[in-house]
Amino acid sequence: MIRVLVCDDQVLIRTGLVTIVDAQPDMEVVGECGDGRTAVDLAHRLEPDVVVMDVRMPELDGIEATRLLAGAGVARPAKVLVVTTFNLDEYVYQALRAGASGFLLKDAPPGQLLHGIRTVATGAALLDPEVTRRLVGAYATRIRPADGDPADVPLTPRELEVLRLIADGLSNSEIAAALVISQETVKTFVSRILAKLGLRDRVQAVVYAFRHGLSA
Repeated sequence: MIRVLVCDDQVLIRTGLVTIVDAQPDMEVVGECGDGRTAVDLAHRLEPDVVVMDVRMPELDGIEATRLLAGAGVARPAKVLVVTTFNLDEYVYQALRAGASGFLLKDAPPGQLLHGIRTVATGAALLDPEVTRRLVGAYATRIRPADGDPADVPLTPRELEVLRLIADGLSNSEIAAALVISQETVKTFVSRILAKLGLRDRVQAVVYAFRHGLSA
């Protein structure tokens, strides 16, 4: 069972999310709340597999709550799926920087929400290639430092090539086609890249690439 914590200050939306999730045979809602402070407390106490987190909440907003649950330095980072009203607003960018595993729009169909929860529960990031390209590209100037030096990146030339393609928004199958290698080989490269750089998922890999000037 995928144990889910639902955090949203709008009761109607929260109730809808809880109802949808609880109706699934492979999921259960272990808690719900309407503010960020309670979200952090419940997540620490209940240890859910996935936290569905709203951005705008009282007491503590969803971005700061996500940082406390999944940010750098957290011993046991939670898997956070952020839900937001806007697609490419700065809240989404900040949430991903805070450690979120992905995001969905609040008006996404139930099937997309459930797919998102299952995806994040496996440890994967919930950003399709096009969304990755648009989102990070929109804030590239804020991510990439002026003195970023690709030479400082501890990767082989081939791994750097794969990282650049990830940052360009290519999926594993597209990377495989571009480099004329198998998808399994691409997966191996991705795993090595994440391990060498100490990154959790593709979202962090994209941000890393922009910070180090590895993508336009």
